[in-house]
Amino acid sequence: MEPAFSAAGDLSGVAARLRERRRAAGLTLEAASARAELSPAHLSRLETGQRQPSLPVLLNLARSYGTTVSDLLGETPAEHSPVLRAADAEATDTGGWTYRPAGNPSGALQALRVRVSPRAQRGLVRVHPGEEWLYVLSGRLALAVGERAYTLGPGDSAHFDSLVPHRIATATEEAVEMLFVHTLLRGNATEVCLGGTTLRTP
Repeated sequence: MEPAFSAAGDLSGVAARLRERRRAAGLTLEAASARAELSPAHLSRLETGQRQPSLPVLLNLARSYGTTVSDLLGETPAEHSPVLRAADAEATDTGGWTYRPAGNPSGALQALRVRVSPRAQRGLVRVHPGEEWLYVLSGRLALAVGERAYTLGPGDSAHFDSLVPHRIATATEEAVEMLFVHTLLRGNATEVCLGGTTLRTP
């Protein structure tokens, strides 16, 4: 038998939220229990507070209702400030690129201030789900998207589907500073790098 999940909060509150979230999702007791691989009788006991749900059951119900375990438990998520101070934007260096956060990341997008060193990852082509937007602050940027290649200067920007093979590098021996916003599927090995691939300039 699965151990019950020990929640901070009374069982009646969890039961009420389970019932409310199921109804908000437009699911009958039978449909919800089938999705979560439970019997209708067991789900009914959970919703009336007669049984305490285990963590695996909470995970299945949260997925079925399009919410989180924290929501079902009534936990208040930590509040994130909309402001990121320059002193808190710690730099991360990798492969000749320096990244600084330019905002607090949400579940769907992340904003960065990026410095690209000359010759950094010059032959690396990337393919991954999502979209990318960039804005050049200083330097000359070489951008290749699909079959086309571009040179961008300060004030120029680009927005593209990152499932299209693309490459970003400096166009000269001067570093490039840019603002960079991207949407990525987190937690999956979705990025594919095609090292050495050449994209044709039209």
